[in-house]
Amino acid sequence: MTPDQMRDASLLELFSLEAEAQVQVLSTGLLALERDPTQAQYLESCMRAAHSLKGAARIVGVDAGVSVAHVMEDCLVGAQERRLVLSAEHIDALLRGTDLLTRIATPGNDVGVPDIDAYVAMMTRLVDPEAAQIPLLAQTPEAAPATIETPVEPVRIEVPGAVPDVPVEPAPRNRRITDSGERVLRVTAERLNSLLDLSSKSLVETQRLQPWLAAMQRLKRQQSNGLRALEELNVHLKDHALSLQAQEALGDARRLLAQTQQLLADKTAELDEFAWQAGQRAQVLYDTALACRMRPFADVLSGQVRMVRDLGRSLGKQVRLEVEGEKTQVDRDVLEKLEAPLTHLLRNAVDHGIENPEQRVLTGKPAEGLIRLRASHQAGLLVLELADDGAGVDLEKVRRSVVERGLSPEHAAASLSEEELLTFLFLPGFSLRDKVTEVSGRGVGLDAVQHMVRQLRGAVVLEQTAGEGSRFHLEVPLTLSVVRSLVVEVGGEAYAFPLAHIERMCDLASEDIVQVEGRQHFWHEGRHVGLVAASQLLNRPATQNSGQTLKVVVIRERETIYGVAVERFIGERTLVVLPLDERLGKVQDISAGALLDDGSVVLIIDVEDLLRSVDKLLDTGRLERIARQNQAQTPRKRILVVDDSLTVRELQRKLLLNRGYDVAVAVDGMDGWNALRSEDFDLLITDIDMPRMDGIELVSLLRRDNRLQSLPVMVVSYKDREEDRRRGLDAGADYYLAKASFHDDALLDAVVELIGGARA
Repeated sequence: MTPDQMRDASLLELFSLEAEAQVQVLSTGLLALERDPTQAQYLESCMRAAHSLKGAARIVGVDAGVSVAHVMEDCLVGAQERRLVLSAEHIDALLRGTDLLTRIATPGNDVGVPDIDAYVAMMTRLVDPEAAQIPLLAQTPEAAPATIETPVEPVRIEVPGAVPDVPVEPAPRNRRITDSGERVLRVTAERLNSLLDLSSKSLVETQRLQPWLAAMQRLKRQQSNGLRALEELNVHLKDHALSLQAQEALGDARRLLAQTQQLLADKTAELDEFAWQAGQRAQVLYDTALACRMRPFADVLSGQVRMVRDLGRSLGKQVRLEVEGEKTQVDRDVLEKLEAPLTHLLRNAVDHGIENPEQRVLTGKPAEGLIRLRASHQAGLLVLELADDGAGVDLEKVRRSVVERGLSPEHAAASLSEEELLTFLFLPGFSLRDKVTEVSGRGVGLDAVQHMVRQLRGAVVLEQTAGEGSRFHLEVPLTLSVVRSLVVEVGGEAYAFPLAHIERMCDLASEDIVQVEGRQHFWHEGRHVGLVAASQLLNRPATQNSGQTLKVVVIRERETIYGVAVERFIGERTLVVLPLDERLGKVQDISAGALLDDGSVVLIIDVEDLLRSVDKLLDTGRLERIARQNQAQTPRKRILVVDDSLTVRELQRKLLLNRGYDVAVAVDGMDGWNALRSEDFDLLITDIDMPRMDGIELVSLLRRDNRLQSLPVMVVSYKDREEDRRRGLDAGADYYLAKASFHDDALLDAVVELIGGARA
């Protein structure tokens, strides 16, 4: 390829990108003008879009694009100058022009001269019927160019501020600019995926420094204890006559230990600061990489408003689509997978939902039907609501179809509720159309929508009101790269339940578990819910429940609901999804893997598959009961919470009690010091700023006491500065937790790290 050819190819690619953007502006503006042809801002934006396309096509030598954009611009200028009023015929013709421009700008789509000639003639007639009587071809066929423009242009008055029809330099077209003025560059999906993968691994690796820091803090404390023991030995030996060599050896040992302690303290502080800064930067890097994958929801709507309008007209209906939440950010991969189900639901709403104008008027509705599509974020999910103001679902017709198709006997179908009838609409091949048309009756129904939504680990629900319309409620993850999950422990290993499928989590007492038809159940929201053991489902060794309550995750998939008993709630986490190796095939009950903060592996549960496993166990009668025997009570570990804030003190006390620890409280440092000297504890949790004695003084006293100097200490303080954290750790604390970033999991995870579980 010659340099000129490469340049031409590059310019054509730029023209294709500009055409895509400008056609979208034209489509949006024309649909708005169809409702109100006098809206000056839309007339202006459409005129400028056509003008820009004409100039761009002229620069790259696409004469067909010049001709089409030129006559479209003439029409829009005429409307601006009030020489004509845009009618439905004008809008149809202009929209046809946008389709023609898209074909012209798409590589490989050859648009013939007759098509261009016919379109130019049609637009010329619409803009100026008198000019349309002039022959289009003034040249002989031999002299005719590849694309023919009208030789006689209508007289035009230049619009103030309009760009003159002169070639401009193509350089500015290399830079696509967003509404906020940011430059847009094209990056391949593979590179974005690689960047996100690397940034997530970087984030995990920096978080693995925390256990090292905790170990170094413990080492520093042990070394400090060793130095104090050596000092005490020196005091005791003063009463004994030591040789000069022994005194010098003892002095050397003290100096060496003091030097190593200082070196360890310095290096620990440096590592602590490095870990904090590296963690912050890794988090920013990951958040930025993730943001690169996010796109506004409007990207999936390209052409949908036009599709609804055109489909409605083809069916003799007036339909309008209103969209809310176009700027809602969604993962690029999710957007691509949403396009097909959304298109299907919109076509379904136009065909099945919206009535003919005559029927709507008779029922007191506007002749124009309305479809509303709303996108929003809720709890890490993309929530879509698609509602129409049509006739709703004919439940009796559904009931008859269920019987005719042999899906249910007539006597049983007669007693089906509305919710049960609506579920039949999601069955494969189920349709309410008797005849096959281009829109309906092909047997490809809502089952395809449900299948595609489930592939996104989401759910779809249909609701309807007779005579008032239908509403589809879809919930899908905002991104397939990360998933908000509840991490639990089963058989000594970590597993994650996606939050989208969790109804709730609860602690069940033994008396809350009942036997119904030989199976274990518990009462939840007015119904008995079956109870199953996660260890049996996941083929993990069963462990006896040593706590007073049973940890249960309530999972739901449409109408199916079960309680899954686990050993421990580790906490809620945002997990970076790592697909399983394709050579493993489909792993039963598992959808993917991820890494926790400490680098350990967690498997993400495939809830839909897990529920099928429960059904299989029930059908075969192999579902095991969960043992509820009372084990010999081992002593619970004791924790002292010292804080002058009643709210903070009670919050920590309840969290630790629920986890099974024995908890005592103190209202300030002096009260805590008295409790420490009179009772035995396994852990001290203290605030810093308190009356009578602050937390630093309390920790310092504790480290100088022979009996208490080895007691683990956690500081929980509002002070979040690096120097405050270092001051607390230097005083002898083993762990420093800022209240500003305090949450349940952070406190409980830190306690487990320091002293383990509630029982020895």
